[in-house]
Amino acid sequence: MKNPVIAMIREQWETLINKMLPLSLRKGPALAWAGAFLLCLVVILLNGSSNRIFGRNIDEFEVGKVADRDVIAEYAISYVDEQATRLRRETQERLAPAVFNYSQRTSEELRNKWNHFIAFIESPVMEGRSMQAFTLALQSEFPGDFPDEVLHLFYESEERSDLLKDCTTIFDAVLLSGIYSVPHTGLEQLNPDAVELIRQGSTRIEQERVPFWNIVTRDKIAEAVEAHVDAGSYSPWITMLAPELLKPFLLDNVFYSPEDTARRIIEARTAIEPVMRNIEQGKRIIRKGFVITESDVEELKALRMTLTGNDLPMIFANLLFLLMLYGLLMFFSGSKIVGRKLTDRETYLVSALSALYIAGSVLVRSLPVDYMPASVVVPTALVMMLPAILIHPRLALMMAMALPLGAFLTGSYSTPSFVFALVSGVVAAYSLQSAEKRMDLVKAGLVIALANLVTMIAALLWQHATAGTYPQSLFWAAFNGVASGMLVLGVLSPLEHALNAATSFRLMELSDLNAPILKRLFTTAPGTYSHSMMVANLAEAACQDIGANSILARVGAYYHDLGKMENPGYFVENQNGFNPHDEMAPRLSATVIRSHVKLGVEKARQLGLPREVIEIIGEHHGNSVITWFYSKALKQEDSKRNPVNMEDYCYPGNPPHSRESAVVMLADVTEAAVRSLNKPNAVKIEKFIQELIGQKVEHGQLARSELTFRDLEKIENAFVRVLVAYYHSRIEYPKIDSQTESNDTSANDNAKAGKE
Repeated sequence: MKNPVIAMIREQWETLINKMLPLSLRKGPALAWAGAFLLCLVVILLNGSSNRIFGRNIDEFEVGKVADRDVIAEYAISYVDEQATRLRRETQERLAPAVFNYSQRTSEELRNKWNHFIAFIESPVMEGRSMQAFTLALQSEFPGDFPDEVLHLFYESEERSDLLKDCTTIFDAVLLSGIYSVPHTGLEQLNPDAVELIRQGSTRIEQERVPFWNIVTRDKIAEAVEAHVDAGSYSPWITMLAPELLKPFLLDNVFYSPEDTARRIIEARTAIEPVMRNIEQGKRIIRKGFVITESDVEELKALRMTLTGNDLPMIFANLLFLLMLYGLLMFFSGSKIVGRKLTDRETYLVSALSALYIAGSVLVRSLPVDYMPASVVVPTALVMMLPAILIHPRLALMMAMALPLGAFLTGSYSTPSFVFALVSGVVAAYSLQSAEKRMDLVKAGLVIALANLVTMIAALLWQHATAGTYPQSLFWAAFNGVASGMLVLGVLSPLEHALNAATSFRLMELSDLNAPILKRLFTTAPGTYSHSMMVANLAEAACQDIGANSILARVGAYYHDLGKMENPGYFVENQNGFNPHDEMAPRLSATVIRSHVKLGVEKARQLGLPREVIEIIGEHHGNSVITWFYSKALKQEDSKRNPVNMEDYCYPGNPPHSRESAVVMLADVTEAAVRSLNKPNAVKIEKFIQELIGQKVEHGQLARSELTFRDLEKIENAFVRVLVAYYHSRIEYPKIDSQTESNDTSANDNAKAGKE
C-alpha cells in the first residue's frame, strides 16, 4: 500500500517541476523532440552524410553531358566495383549445378521387382507349359508390361536361364548409373553442362559431377540398355529381348533436390570475392570540357561514398546542424513566437512534421529530377499550412525558414531547392491568415502554385536549363502547390479534433445556431440564449475593431453561459415575475450564481469544445465579486457575530488572459447592465459603458488580457455603436378613432379602385 504522504509530496513536486520548467523541457515534449532529432540523424547517416562533394552537388554530373570543371581525387582509395561484382556473382550462380539424389530405397524396390520376375519364370509351375499358357501366365502376373511377341521370343529361346542372367547384369549396371527424373522447369538458370549426383550410403556420402548429356532419363532407357549390350559379348537374343524385358523394371531412381541446389547456389555466392578497383591520389576523375561517361560517374560515386563514410568532420557537422535546427525549433515554438506555451499535442505535431520533412528531404535528394530542384517533390507548403491553421501563422513562418535551411545545411537541398522550398513555405504560411472557409484552402493552393511557378522559372534560368525541360518542371511546380492545398483538406479535420484546435474552420462550424446544444439553450433558457446572441454581436464588432479573433469571440459568447441551462430560473433574464432569490439567503444565492461558470466549463469539456472557447467560458466573469448579493449580505447579516467573507461572493474563475476573453467579459457585463437603463439613449449608453469598463480596469480584471487603452476606447465605441442601433428610439404613433380609421380605409379602397 502506498504511503499517502509520499504520494502527496511526489504530486506537489511534479506540479512544481511542471511550473518551473518550460514546456519544451517536460517529459512528453522532450521525448518528442529527441525522437525527431534521432530519426533525422539516423536517416542522414544511413543515406550518406552528404550528397555534395567538393562544395558541389554530385547530381550535377550526368552521363553524356560536358563537364564544366575538373574533379580530382584527393585521396588514394580502393573500392568495390559493384557492377563487376554483381556480374561475377550472377555468373557463378549460373555455373552452380542442379543437385540430384540417388534413391537407394527406390533402387531396392526396382531390384526386388526384377528378382520377382525371374523367380516367377523359374518357378516349377512354369515348367512344361505351352507357349500360350506361358504367355498368359506372365500377362496375368505382370499385366501390360510385355508385348506378346517378346514373350513368344523369350519362350522359344533355348538359353532362357543365361538370358536372364545377362539381363540381370545389364539391369544392375543401368540402375547403378541412375535413371534421372528431370523437372520440366527450374533448371534454366543453372549449369547447362553438368549436374551433381549425390549417393548417400550407410557410411559415407559420394558426390559426382555427371555431364548433362550422359544422364539417363526414362525416354533414354532403351538407348542405355543397347549401349551396355553393344559394349559386352552377349548373344543375339539379348540384343533383341533385353530392352523390352528390362523396360518395365527400369524406372526413375534419381530425383532433383531443390533444397540441395539452393544450398549450392548460396555456397557459390558466398565464395565469390568482390571485384576491387583502385583510384590513385591525384587522378582526374572528371575532366573539364569532356563528356562524362558511366565509368566516370561510378568512380565519382565511389569516391563520394568512401570519403563520406570516413569523413568524421562531415558527420559531426551534420550533428551540429541538426542540434541547432531543433534547438531553434524548441526555443521559438512557444511563447516567443505564438505568445503562449504549446500544448503537448501541438508539440508532438511540430516535432513530427519537422522530422518527416528533414528525413523526407534526405530520401528524395537522389531522385533523378533533371534541372528541377529536389524540393519540388516535397510538399513544403503542406507542412507549413498545417501549423499555420492549427497553431499560429508566425510559427509556420518560423518553420518555413528553419526547415528548408536545415535540409540545405545537411546536404539534402541544393541552392535552387532551398530557394524553392523557402518561397513555397513562406507563401503557404501567409496565404491562410484570413482563411475562414475550407474553399480558402484551395485558393491558397493556387496562390502557392503561382509562387512556385515564378520560383521555378528563376531556378531554370539560373541553371541555364534547356527549353525542353520547362514544361515538365513548371507542371510539377504548379502541381506541388495545388496538391498541398487539396491534401490539407483531407488531413485537417482529423488533426483539428486530435489537437482540439480552435481553427477558423472549426469555429465556423461551432457558430452554427442549429447546433443541438444551442437549440437546447434556446428551449431551456430563452432569456440566456437572447443574451448570448447580443453578447456575441458586441464581442464580434469590438474584436473586428481591435484586430482580435472575432470568430473566436463570437463562438465564445454563444457558449459562455452554457452552465445556466442547469438552473435557468435562478437567472433574471429567464424569470417571469417570480425570483427564487427573494426567499434564499444571499450566500446560497451567490453559490447558485457562481456555479454556472463551473458547470459551463464541465459541459464544454463534455462537448469537446476547443481549449480557447473553454477558457472564455471560465474567464468571462474573472474573479469579480457578485456585488448584488454581497451588498445584500452586508445589509442582512451581523458583521460582528457572523462576518461576511467576500470570497464566498466571488466568481471561481481567473481574469481573462486573452483579448478575446476580455472582450467577451466586457460585452457580457455591458449587455446585462444596459438592460437596466430606463429609456436608453446614446449619451446614457456611452456614459454607462465607460463606467462599467472603468470598474473592470480598477478591479484588475483586464490586467492579463494585453488590452491597451487604445483597444478599450475602440471596444467602447463598438459597444456604443451596436447598442445604440439596437435601442434606437422609435416614434410614438398617435391613436386613431374608429371614424377616422373607417374614412381612411374607404379612401384607400377608392384610391386602389381608381388605380386599377
